Amino acid sequence: MQRVTIVGAGFGALTSLKTLRDEGFKGQITVVSPRPEFVYYPGLIWVPSGLRSGEDLRLDLGHFFSKMDAEHLAASATGVSDGGRLLQTDAGPIENDGLIIASGGRFIKKLPGIEHAITPCEGIAAAEAIRDRLRAMDGGTVAMGFSGNPNEPSSMRGGPIFEFLFGLDRQLRKEGRRERFRIVFFTPAERPGNRLGPKAVDKLLGEMQRVGIETHLGHKPKQFTAEKVVTEGGEFPADLIIFMPGMTGNSWFDDTDLPRSPGGLLQADAQCRVPGFERTYVAGDSGSFPGPDWMPKQAHMADLQAGAAAKNLIAELAGKTPSETFKVELLCIVDANDRGMLVARTPKRNLVLPSSLAFHWLKRLFEWWYLRRFR
Repeated sequence: MQRVTIVGAGFGALTSLKTLRDEGFKGQITVVSPRPEFVYYPGLIWVPSGLRSGEDLRLDLGHFFSKMDAEHLAASATGVSDGGRLLQTDAGPIENDGLIIASGGRFIKKLPGIEHAITPCEGIAAAEAIRDRLRAMDGGTVAMGFSGNPNEPSSMRGGPIFEFLFGLDRQLRKEGRRERFRIVFFTPAERPGNRLGPKAVDKLLGEMQRVGIETHLGHKPKQFTAEKVVTEGGEFPADLIIFMPGMTGNSWFDDTDLPRSPGGLLQADAQCRVPGFERTYVAGDSGSFPGPDWMPKQAHMADLQAGAAAKNLIAELAGKTPSETFKVELLCIVDANDRGMLVARTPKRNLVLPSSLAFHWLKRLFEWWYLRRFR
């Protein structure tokens, strides 16, 4: 019986698993992750306002793994050997005939004083920390920003910061506290959100100006303290700092011979293969893929890559040449708790639709539709 090992339990990992079974793979599948649970990260933006709780976003995967006839190993990957055929874990080695690495990325935490900032996409605990800090504040300055990986500009996740930013403005207005808070958005980019497309940048900056969100753009952050943000272009006070640094590869990649990109991610080709390693694939934030410089690090893109990786692995296990590629597409709703702006981008077009209550509910409907497959 052929054996496939999947590293991770996020979007790319679960889509890889489902695609393998949907495409008729009958062999043994082992999923390796610390816990048999899935966290729906796009919903973290609603935790500070109370629209979602942590438990709403955390799903036990026991039923899903059973339905997919997959075994879960509660462990963390520590290395790869034997040309990819042996995954090393802290619970012992696992042999495989095919490997899909979808263990996500890691935020770069080298900025001096970064311990004073909350990185919201690190998980439920981070989003709850933002919620609790805001509840305890009677006023003050909230600074929100993001930066990238200097060695790999595409390895960043700035989109959610826009959602936390506009969501906070709407939340404070609803609570009748907005006039007591100063909100400052900062980033090294002069035109933040450019990966969403030029139209989106203008819309986002225009909306910030309309609702009174201050901007500090084009200056690289130098340091955070408990009371301020320091950049190359000056400093400003901050009672709460919410910051999304650039991303790099998992630390366990350092203990492997897997090829790396300049930014520290696993190198991948157009078929999601890791070059030089037979029947070894990567999907999602773990990988560096060929494509336009605006190709996003988001769940939707991870799903597209994971689908291609699983289909190609099946072909390779059958002795065929992998040929499946993934569509490059950015699709998101920049939500603000009770309304949202739809942004879509492909190599041929860029669509931005005005903020609407309908898009907020569409995002909530998608959440329900997406999660139902894992319940």
